[in-house]
Amino acid sequence: MKFPLADWIDEHPDCRYDLATSGMRGSVAPPPWPVRRPDPLAPVELRRELADHLGVAPERVFLARGAQEANAWVLGFLARELGGPARSPVLRVQFPEYPPLFDAGRACGFAVRGDRAAAELAVVSRPRNPEGDLWSEEEVARFGEGSRHLLVDETFREFSDTPSLSVEGSLRLWTTGSFTKFFGGDEARVGWAVAPPEQAERFGHRVGLLTDELAPASAATALGLLRGLGAMRRAVRRVLDRNLRALARACPGTPRPVAPLFFDRAPRESGRQLAERCLAGSILVCPGVFFGEPRGVRICLTRRNFPDGLKAYLSVRRRAPRGSVPAAGR
Repeated sequence: MKFPLADWIDEHPDCRYDLATSGMRGSVAPPPWPVRRPDPLAPVELRRELADHLGVAPERVFLARGAQEANAWVLGFLARELGGPARSPVLRVQFPEYPPLFDAGRACGFAVRGDRAAAELAVVSRPRNPEGDLWSEEEVARFGEGSRHLLVDETFREFSDTPSLSVEGSLRLWTTGSFTKFFGGDEARVGWAVAPPEQAERFGHRVGLLTDELAPASAATALGLLRGLGAMRRAVRRVLDRNLRALARACPGTPRPVAPLFFDRAPRESGRQLAERCLAGSILVCPGVFFGEPRGVRICLTRRNFPDGLKAYLSVRRRAPRGSVPAAGR
């Protein structure tokens, strides 16, 4: 058991069309596993090269076993820093949003609010998951106004080829990322958190007390992926450009996503109803209820058979049952 969205995907592995998986694993060449005895200093080297890639000082970078763990580290640390005996700290989120950002925040003790109310912490994915768009730096700043800290999940950043917001070095800005989406490095299970300069030492002490160091084999694999960024970018673009053209042909007027996903708001039924009907046709999509928005489903463009899968999905979508309640358009 993982979390509801991941469980939903894992429980339906045999669908003919997988429009639910958001990473490139299986669509690009898998990362080569390192030699039998990887360099024990691989985590140190990865931290240094990753910091250079992000444009930050190495002491601000903390290696994790995926972005989910990195987000949990930051949320747990800030919940303790911001909380008090009188009330729970408030976490601000704009739905739809990636569920571990707000569900894990709730589990860490935050009170989750889906509006612009005063909050100690604001969280957002950039590019946005599930909508696939890229908020500008100004939009991110506006969303974070009034909060004491801002956590930006940059898991899909490499798809957009934009610099990390970490380079700002803001007192209140935290970022996270992963090798499991753009790089398809699921087997390595490597992610990271970047702490604000003034918080890095305290955060590092907490992380060091609660977790073990990353395995050298995982770090060596991630290091190889990072050094092969140029070739990986070309391989990813070959898949995504084809799938984006298919999306544009099949759904004229749909905004071109930056990340390989978009959120389709079901016109006449709940996202869960639509997802269940898709399963009957061996098509896997993610119900929007997992993202805090019941009226819709997340569609991913990462599979090589996406053009055929999209046609199959749209065929099911058009056959919405009579009497369903209309939802707001996309």
